[in-house]
Amino acid sequence: MGKKTDRINQLIEIIRTKNGASIKELASLLDVSEMTIRRDLAVLEKNNIVNNVYGAAIYNPVNKQTQLDSNYELSSAQTTQDSEKRKIGAFAASLIEPKDIVVIDTGSTTEMLAQSIDDNLEATILCYNSNIFNSLKMKENLSLLFSGGRYHPKTQMVESAEGISLITSMRFNKAFVSAAGIHLNLGVTCAYPYEVPTKKAILQSSVQKILLLDSSKFDEVKPAYFADLKDFDTIITDDSLPEEWKQEIERMNIKLYTLS
Repeated sequence: MGKKTDRINQLIEIIRTKNGASIKELASLLDVSEMTIRRDLAVLEKNNIVNNVYGAAIYNPVNKQTQLDSNYELSSAQTTQDSEKRKIGAFAASLIEPKDIVVIDTGSTTEMLAQSIDDNLEATILCYNSNIFNSLKMKENLSLLFSGGRYHPKTQMVESAEGISLITSMRFNKAFVSAAGIHLNLGVTCAYPYEVPTKKAILQSSVQKILLLDSSKFDEVKPAYFADLKDFDTIITDDSLPEEWKQEIERMNIKLYTLS
């Protein structure tokens, strides 16, 4: 079985034996992001294996299915590289200095960044993703801003014209940006068009633009274009990045961190 199938089977077993669990609890038990858990639960809900009751995942005994077989097709969810994302997020968090003014983009890797920020750090952070906000709200030394608007459950993003106005009225030392695809000719892309205006706004309002993405995103193209590779000062990824990409990034004088 694949890693994702194994994880979902673990998820089913935990929910079944505990007679229900919250997303936060499941993410902690399986050492993955809350966004990953939400995607997995969406697959299980679609197939009537679990029910969502007031934010908790409850096993559906009527279904009687306790695991997925190796031939099971996991909906449209892609294999997530949570170990790599966690390392990327932790390293990115180490780049935030005291008194920095930072904006954190929506995404599962940037969620790992938020989780890794030191509890004692004094900084100003703007975000617009509910999972990221929940990871930061208990860090008492942060000055935390959340731009409001329409909530998108698939990405946990909140966006609006007013939120973009707030972003463009501010200036940031560092923008930590996520992407679903990066291509030499077609640029840096994301999955949903509604993400684009906010991503463009944070790039325009920031001194240092830092792109966070695992190596599986290179040579991928998604529907919504928002930037070119040259728009970024720094890229943080994992050490599975192909050599030709390393050479191209070096040629463009972009600082590259590849984490093992």
